[in-house]
Amino acid sequence: MIKCEKITKSYFVGGTRTSVLKDVSFEIGEGEYVAIMGPSGSGKSTLMHILGALDRPTSGQYFLDGKNVFDLSEEEMAAIRSEKIGFVFQSFNLLPRSTVLRNVILPLIYNGHVPKATRRAKAEKALNAVGLETDQWTHLSNQLSGGQMQRVAIARALINDPSIILADEPTGNLDSKTGAVVLDTFQKLNKESGHTVILITHDKHVAEHAKRIIEIKDGEIISDSPC
Repeated sequence: MIKCEKITKSYFVGGTRTSVLKDVSFEIGEGEYVAIMGPSGSGKSTLMHILGALDRPTSGQYFLDGKNVFDLSEEEMAAIRSEKIGFVFQSFNLLPRSTVLRNVILPLIYNGHVPKATRRAKAEKALNAVGLETDQWTHLSNQLSGGQMQRVAIARALINDPSIILADEPTGNLDSKTGAVVLDTFQKLNKESGHTVILITHDKHVAEHAKRIIEIKDGEIISDSPC
């Protein structure tokens, strides 16, 4: 599904070149659950932005379902972000004074081509998939716990039926018990629904919930092994 070949990313600040990624190459197959692990400044967040078609590398190639993503137009890359990848972030990015249902439905409203009745049905399916109780669906998102908000964010990521879930430090704002519930949700989606899950983390304990760990340091892959 995913193939990265010699991905590099450099920035120029004040005439000085800083290399963030250096000839990064790996493959991720359909249905895998992979953690990309590294300390702060390792390049893992930059790699996440490239995998999510949010940024382009300085050099190298990124193939998704056989297509070289960086040969595509900005509109085609936006379609990939909308249709193929569901994003989950550390900070949840929910609208605080909107209900759970509306937060999950929002991507379909922006899409503009999904009938209203279908939107609600898809949102309910996504919320059921992440195990959020039905009596919480009408609550405002700012009335929820951190773990509940992250599950709403995961449901929103699922709303367009993406094949890939890309999660950036999804437990970073959660206590260990609540984080474990969120990680169990990713395992369930991978095992039962077949989603390809890519988890970006600095935490080895979190990474060990995946089935494979790609470790990155100073912009280079230093290990790639099954858990």
